[in-house]
Amino acid sequence: MQYLPNILFFLLLVAGVGYFTKNIRTVVRNIKLGIPVAISDHKKERYGNVARIALGQSKLLKRPISGALHAIVYLGFIIINIEVLEIIIDGLLGTHRIFAFLGGFYDFLIATFEILALLVLVSVVLFWTRRNVLKIKRFLSPEMKGWPKQDGNIILYFEVVLMGLFLLMNSSDYALQQMGAAHYTQAGSYPVSSLFAGIFDTMSQSSLIVIERTAWWLHITGILIFLNYLYFSKHLHILLAFPNVYFGSVTQKGQFKNNQAVTAEVKMMMDPSADPFAAPAPDAPPPPKFGASDVMDLTQVQLLNAYTCTECGRCTSECPANQTGKKLSPRKIMMDTRDRLQEVSKNIDANAGVFVPDGKQLLKDYISTEELWACTTCNACVEACPLSIDPLSIIMDMRQYLVMEQSAAPSELNGTMTNIENNGAPWPFNQMDRLNWAKE
Repeated sequence: MQYLPNILFFLLLVAGVGYFTKNIRTVVRNIKLGIPVAISDHKKERYGNVARIALGQSKLLKRPISGALHAIVYLGFIIINIEVLEIIIDGLLGTHRIFAFLGGFYDFLIATFEILALLVLVSVVLFWTRRNVLKIKRFLSPEMKGWPKQDGNIILYFEVVLMGLFLLMNSSDYALQQMGAAHYTQAGSYPVSSLFAGIFDTMSQSSLIVIERTAWWLHITGILIFLNYLYFSKHLHILLAFPNVYFGSVTQKGQFKNNQAVTAEVKMMMDPSADPFAAPAPDAPPPPKFGASDVMDLTQVQLLNAYTCTECGRCTSECPANQTGKKLSPRKIMMDTRDRLQEVSKNIDANAGVFVPDGKQLLKDYISTEELWACTTCNACVEACPLSIDPLSIIMDMRQYLVMEQSAAPSELNGTMTNIENNGAPWPFNQMDRLNWAKE
C-alpha cells in the first residue's frame, strides 16, 4: 500500500503521455500527406526568426495590449513547466518538493511561479472579457461561431482552474509547513498563496493534507488533460509555433514561386531543337497537377501552417478585401484547410491507413471560388501573422488549379490573359498602336 500512490501516478503519467504521443504521431502523419519541400537554405536567418518571432513574440507585441497579455500567459506556461517537472519526480519517487535542496534559489523559483500564476489569472480574465464582453470585431467573424468560440473559452477556463489549483496546493502546503507536519519540510517562498493560508487556521492537519493532496492530484491530472486537449484545439500552436516559424518563407513577400512544370515547358518552346509535338516516353511520369484542389496537393509547410493557426484574426483584420465586405477571410482559409485535413485523417483511420475518395475536396466544399478571387495578393495577412503563416500561398495554389486545370478564371481575368498572349500587354491594343495615345 505504501507505493500505491506512486504506481497510480506512474499509470496516469503513462496514459497521459501515451495518448499525447499517439496524437502527435497523427499530426505528423497528416502533415506528411502534403508535398515534401526541401528546406535547407538561410539557416542563420531561420534561427533568427525563431528567436525573434516565436520566442521573442515580436509580431504579437505590435498590438501592445493583447501582446503583453499573451506574453504573460506564454511566460507563465514556459516557466511553470519547471514546477511540473518537480511534481512528476515527486509523484514517481514519493518525495515532496525534491528541489528544495536548492535553498534560496528554490524560494526564488516558487515565488516567481506564484507571481506569474497570479498574473496569468488576471490576463486570462482580461482575455475572456475581450472575447465575450467587449466583443472585439475580429472575434465576431462568421468562422468564429460555434466550436472555435467555445474552444477559445475552454482554454481560458482550463488556465483559470490550473492556476487556481496551483495556488491552492501551495497555500495548503504553506499552512502545513507552519504546523510542522511530517513530510512537509520548510521549503519555498509563497508571496501569493500565503495570503490565503489563514482560511485553513481552523482545520485539522489531516483535513489540510487531504486538501493539499487533492489539489496536487487534480493539478497534475489537469495538466495531462490540457496536454491531450491541444490536439483538438487551436492551441496546438504551443507545440508547432517554433518549427512553423523556422520553415516560414524567408524570401521577399512579393516574390511568387515558379511553377517548374511551366518553366520546363517554356524552356522547351525556346529550344529550336525540341519537338513540342513529340509523344512522351512510355516510362515517363504522368504530367503534374497544376495548383491545388485538396489538402494532398498542398505542401507539408502549408499543412503545418494550418495546424499552427491560432485563429487570432490578425490576418483577417488587416485584409483589405475583408474590410470592404468581401467573403474572403485569411483566417477562414487556414481553418478550412485544417478542418479538411482532419476529415481526411479520420477517413484514413477508418480505412486501415488508406484514404478512400469521399467525393469532397478543399476547393468549393470548404473554400469557395468567390473567396479565392477576392484576394488582392497584397500580403497583408502574411505580414500580420505572428507565427509566419502564409494563407496567400494556399489561395494562389488554388487559383492556379482553377485557371490551369479547369479554365475557370473570371471573365475579366480571361480577357487580360488573352490580351497578354496576343498583344504582350493586358490592354486590347496591338503592340504597334500602343503609343498612339501620345499623339493626342
